[in-house]
Amino acid sequence: MRPPAAPASPYHIALRDLPATRHIDVAGEFVAALVVGMPLRDVLGGEHGTVVDGGEVDVEATVDGTTVFVQGAVRGTIAIACSRCVTPVAVTLDERIHVTYVPVAELAPTARPEAGDEDEGEELASDDLDVMPYDGDHLDLSPLIREQFVLAVPYAPLCKDDCLGLCPQCGIDRNHGTCTCVRPVDPRLVALAGVKLPS
Repeated sequence: MRPPAAPASPYHIALRDLPATRHIDVAGEFVAALVVGMPLRDVLGGEHGTVVDGGEVDVEATVDGTTVFVQGAVRGTIAIACSRCVTPVAVTLDERIHVTYVPVAELAPTARPEAGDEDEGEELASDDLDVMPYDGDHLDLSPLIREQFVLAVPYAPLCKDDCLGLCPQCGIDRNHGTCTCVRPVDPRLVALAGVKLPS
């Protein structure tokens, strides 16, 4: 008796089904895995409880010969830490996508996946950001979704524009309290402390 087939990935679209319209719910676990290792994600740790991420993708895929055109939208939320006070910040993603998929064999050599390195091969040259490869009888939308969520993370996110950050001495959140810490004197300036300038 043949074992049951493994469930298809929700991020895959079979070429035989084109043209096709898809709504994909992006699991929080998928989004969280994308930003593992980012410093502004890791500082959240378990300190603030469960961090919920997730999103959704709506796409329409059409085919012309061996070229597939995908357009639609990616929406979702990523929870990372404020770069000043490290409290959770919800980054919202709402982007339109227009991508052309072509067979790997038709890509320029610099954009082709290397053998044994499929994930890295999905990253294309900067002038080919709207072109992605496919191989076999299906499209894999997960690299496209991954790229959209990772690019949505700002370099230095803030919980608010005027965030006061943490006290570098005692660590108190200056947005919610004050402290009596005195800013340490730069040791390079100690020798100048007793110098009196002529009036």
